[in-house]
Amino acid sequence: MATITGMGFIKHLRATQAAQVIQLRNGRVRRSGRGLAFWFRPLTAVISEVPTDDRELPLVAHARTADLQEVTAQVTVSYRFADPELAASRLDFGIDPNIGYWNSTPLEQVDRLLTDLAAGHVMDALAGASLVEAVAAATAALSQRVAAALAADARVAAVGLEVLGASVRSVRADADLERALQTPTREATQAEADRSTFERRALAVERERAIAENELANRIELAMREEQLVTQEGANDRTRAEEAAAAALIKVRAEAERAELRAQGLAAATRLQGEADAAAERAKLTAFAEAPTEVLRVLALKELAENLPAIGQLTITPDLLTGALSALTGKVSD
Repeated sequence: MATITGMGFIKHLRATQAAQVIQLRNGRVRRSGRGLAFWFRPLTAVISEVPTDDRELPLVAHARTADLQEVTAQVTVSYRFADPELAASRLDFGIDPNIGYWNSTPLEQVDRLLTDLAAGHVMDALAGASLVEAVAAATAALSQRVAAALAADARVAAVGLEVLGASVRSVRADADLERALQTPTREATQAEADRSTFERRALAVERERAIAENELANRIELAMREEQLVTQEGANDRTRAEEAAAAALIKVRAEAERAELRAQGLAAATRLQGEADAAAERAKLTAFAEAPTEVLRVLALKELAENLPAIGQLTITPDLLTGALSALTGKVSD
């Protein structure tokens, strides 16, 4: 708002760049412009201040679709005062010359006008669409249609306004209807989620089955290899046993052959020894046959003496000595 200072019958006004000040005196425009600063007399001056910046008006428009369902549209209208002098002539933008505030509420009048016009255009745009079409349709087309309708409306231009655009943020039905409309999508989404869950579980089961089959195949392979190992170990044991038996047989045969050879050698040696002994005995007997009797007696006594046990002490009595001498004398005399 403009800043007014001063005392008594003269005041000073300083306006901002975003507002256009219009000073009337005696029904005629004395000054008009933005960012003005001037002195005036409150008793003779009529001053109006019209904002020239861009403004936005959020509103809620209610409409009925072709299938008689209530919907609510959230709309934001952007506008500005393109002709401030025309707006000041159609609406009360006059300010108090002492404090600089509006004497009435002109912006509220503009908001009510734009709200009614935008709501009407939204109703006209949605009247030919069904509930599903109205809720599911893109809001860009509806926004362009409402903005074009407001820009072409004569009542907007009549108060010096210019509609810069309109944005429809959403079109929503009643809460119960909206939940009913959302149910098929939710069910389809839930079904898709369930299908994904089932597929994931089936994939997990398939992977577990593949893992189990792999483990079973590994166990079978290990069992086959273990069987081959046992068979090979048995064959190796049999081979070692056969080799050991063959070696033992060869050893036994060698020992038997050595024993046989030893027995044959011993028999030959025994035979040779026997033959030698027999030859010696024959030679001895031949020598004894040819030797004199006295020699044979001496040899016999010598042989007897060699074979008699050892005599530690010998006692010779007179009787024994007499008998022996008598026998010896008699034999000598013979």
